[in-house]
Amino acid sequence: MAPQTFPPEVEEAKSLICDLCLNLYNQGAVSGTGGGISIKPHPDFIVMAPSGVQKERMQPDDMFVLDAKGEVVHTPAAKPPPARPPKLSECSPLFMSAYELRNAGAVIHSHSMWCVLATLLEPDASEFKITHVEMIKGLEGHGFYDTLTVPIIENTARECELTDRLRQAIADYPRTNAVLVRRHGVYVWGKDWIHAKTQAECYDYLFQAAVEMRRLGLDHARAPAPAALPAPNGAANGHSHAAGGEPAAKRPRISGVAPGAQLPTAIVLDIEGTVAPISYVAETMFGFAKSHTRTHLEASYASEETQADIAAIREQAAQDGAVVPEAGAGKAAVIEGVCAWVMAAIAADRKVGALKQLQGHVWRAGFESGALRAELFRDVPDALTEWRRAGLKTYIYSSGSREAQRLFFGHTQVGDLRPYLSGFFDTTSGAKGDKASYADIAASIGADHPSQLLFATDVLAEAQAAVAAGWRAVLVSRPGNKPLPEGHGFRVITAMTDLLL
Repeated sequence: MAPQTFPPEVEEAKSLICDLCLNLYNQGAVSGTGGGISIKPHPDFIVMAPSGVQKERMQPDDMFVLDAKGEVVHTPAAKPPPARPPKLSECSPLFMSAYELRNAGAVIHSHSMWCVLATLLEPDASEFKITHVEMIKGLEGHGFYDTLTVPIIENTARECELTDRLRQAIADYPRTNAVLVRRHGVYVWGKDWIHAKTQAECYDYLFQAAVEMRRLGLDHARAPAPAALPAPNGAANGHSHAAGGEPAAKRPRISGVAPGAQLPTAIVLDIEGTVAPISYVAETMFGFAKSHTRTHLEASYASEETQADIAAIREQAAQDGAVVPEAGAGKAAVIEGVCAWVMAAIAADRKVGALKQLQGHVWRAGFESGALRAELFRDVPDALTEWRRAGLKTYIYSSGSREAQRLFFGHTQVGDLRPYLSGFFDTTSGAKGDKASYADIAASIGADHPSQLLFATDVLAEAQAAVAAGWRAVLVSRPGNKPLPEGHGFRVITAMTDLLL
């Protein structure tokens, strides 16, 4: 019988697995015959390393080939003793889980010491977390400011018995390309072998970083704490430097700001056109809300939250002179009425609470699934970091609901920036063009005097209202913003890093 032939990509994958396993062996990730790799180089075939063999000595003819459903279509020939008879890896059903649930192109199983120790940092935890480490940026869909979360499942006596737990973890953590197994190792996947290898190396680096940080008494799961503020009037621990005590702690410098400059005690930022492009909010976010409102209502119609959203829209529609059918008209009629009102409100760019509330819930699903990722101007994360390090508090005031704001800053292209923000205000504090709104916010922040607050916005009427309430204000000019009117009298900046200059 003629030997079975496979596409060239399959033969290439056999050699590639040998090279990759040697590399992993040299890193200590597949010693003692443990661990392994599989690659799906072709839509119809998967190449898989065998079980119980010296991973650093494997040859291309040692590989199993499976079809897309996980059935073996080629078993390697047995080799003379002391070689063991060929045996398909017990990882096979776990590898298949990543292929089936994530459309992976390659899966790596590592027994690295770092991933094992990472599962023991919190012996009862079901998740591993780390944040503010540069290598997080190497992981798909994550940024430096993100808190990386990797699920941890408990080990079993046999690897194949882990399948159900692994599949559940993959389903429960759609943003993560890895699952840790306590006291055992990790499974990592990617869209191809290059991506899987990169992801595996980044994860292993982060596991090692967490272990070493814990050894130094550092909390790898928490964002760095803001700098301590100097004691009032230059006093430190109740004693002034002039009286012979230690000198007071100095407030960290802000780049470009002259020493002794009068800084605000708090900064308040608008979102659209100030920290994020108008096009992202108008096109991406509102576009997502428009295209997903109906499916969201249909899927969650019976929930208390959605019924409350519908009731708020029905009340607002009545004030507008429109009609949203009562519940007795049936689910289809109610949803049709709500969608019609929502589409009209979005088209008119209305800032009413009923619309913002529903949009926030639609966006929540998008952000949590990874379908939405907030886009900020590149200068914003650096500015927030610097302000917080200098002890300044930063707040957001936007027409979007507070929940939507938290979602937005919790899922940015650089990660979760909420630790850099002290609070969120929306139109429940009042309209953004109303002087009283800023007075209310100043009272909520607890400012001794409104002049201690600095507001940044791209809308002249909002800046004027803030100043009328005693605040300081600047206007922001960004690509895509409407031109500012002549003679407005405000300072104009083009980047948040210039705000305090």
